[in-house]
Amino acid sequence: MKKIKLFGLDIPTFGLIAVVIIAAMYLGVLSKDLAGGLAIMFVIGTIFNEIGERIPIWNKYVGGGLVLAFLGTALLVQFNVIPKDYVKLINSVNSKPMGMLNLFIIALITGSILGLNRKLMIKSFAGYIPSILGGLLGAAVLGILVGLIFNITPIDIVIKYVLPVMGGGNGAGAVPLSQIYERVTGDASANYYSFAISILTIANIFAIIAGGVLNSIGNKKTSLTGDKNSLIKSDKEIVVQEEKFKIGIKEYAGAVLLGLAFYQAGKILSTLWDAYILPSVPIHQFAFMIVLVALANVMGVIPDKLRVAAKDVQSFFTKNLVLVIMVGVGISTNLNKLISAITLANVVIALAIVIGAIFGSAIVGKLVGFYPIDTAVTAGLCMANRGGSGDIAVLGAADRMGLISYAQLSSRLGGGMVLVIASIMFGLFF
Repeated sequence: MKKIKLFGLDIPTFGLIAVVIIAAMYLGVLSKDLAGGLAIMFVIGTIFNEIGERIPIWNKYVGGGLVLAFLGTALLVQFNVIPKDYVKLINSVNSKPMGMLNLFIIALITGSILGLNRKLMIKSFAGYIPSILGGLLGAAVLGILVGLIFNITPIDIVIKYVLPVMGGGNGAGAVPLSQIYERVTGDASANYYSFAISILTIANIFAIIAGGVLNSIGNKKTSLTGDKNSLIKSDKEIVVQEEKFKIGIKEYAGAVLLGLAFYQAGKILSTLWDAYILPSVPIHQFAFMIVLVALANVMGVIPDKLRVAAKDVQSFFTKNLVLVIMVGVGISTNLNKLISAITLANVVIALAIVIGAIFGSAIVGKLVGFYPIDTAVTAGLCMANRGGSGDIAVLGAADRMGLISYAQLSSRLGGGMVLVIASIMFGLFF
């Protein structure tokens, strides 16, 4: 019988490590810094992942260990199993001020884009906007149809349900949507936001579960999906083959620095956009970063060794650190707010919007030459979740971390499109 290894550690060794770290947390001596935060996040994520991968049905259709790491952590917070000081620590490690989630996304964007064939990348990005619009249309149509069952008008469905769900998450979606609402209507932004974030939270859960379901379908119907790293069929997905080059430590360090530089360049462009070009429709730095990395790939200005190294760094993050991120996402999920928003109408309408986004994006994706399942995951589900953290959760459940660049385009550029639509609709109907 094959021995179980957890990150190269046998069960007794990992058990000893887990006991030490958990004991340190409950004694209050676990260091409240990056080292302490990562330690407890690794332990929690690994335990839930191993359990989730062994639960029948859950491991095949719901997303397995990664989804359990997310929901399980949320439950630990809900029942105060994790001391409040360490809940705060994990939050700070994952988001602000330390921003482990940002570092994770930076590595994934850099590696996934630089690893794509140039012609393939150009074709896929060109057809992606129509796929996003297809998802938006599908979400609106199915949401309206189901809303009529509950006597909710089509305008209310679109403004109160579809726009928040498909708006690119919380910080890039629900928050600016509520600000636009206040500016246009004069009503307090909190009146719009409180309901919007509740619906978005419900839809986010459905989107994550749907990612696991789509992955299961793709595993059975292989004609509907590719290699989980690209949207378009190609004989050669990767520009350079790893075995042609000897990649050393310096190349890996260079690839990390390259990704960090692209991110900061995106931040500069995002700041200039918000200040001087179109402040009413903010565009996130990740959107600009994706454009910059894509241009660098098309122009061939990145040495092949660094491109291979960037792809390897991406693989390291997706195979090892994703559990840490899923714990971080779970720690910030407020189950109380989710439960309070769970009414029959809200749940059914949110589910309908998610399903509509799946079919709308998949159908358009098929028409433009994309794999339907991969398009549904990125242009559909990654529009109907909670932005960056939601993207990671959905892609993790769908086993498609290599599609992070498309997911970020959905959350950032797609979310920006929703803000424009919202500005128009708020003006017309309020």
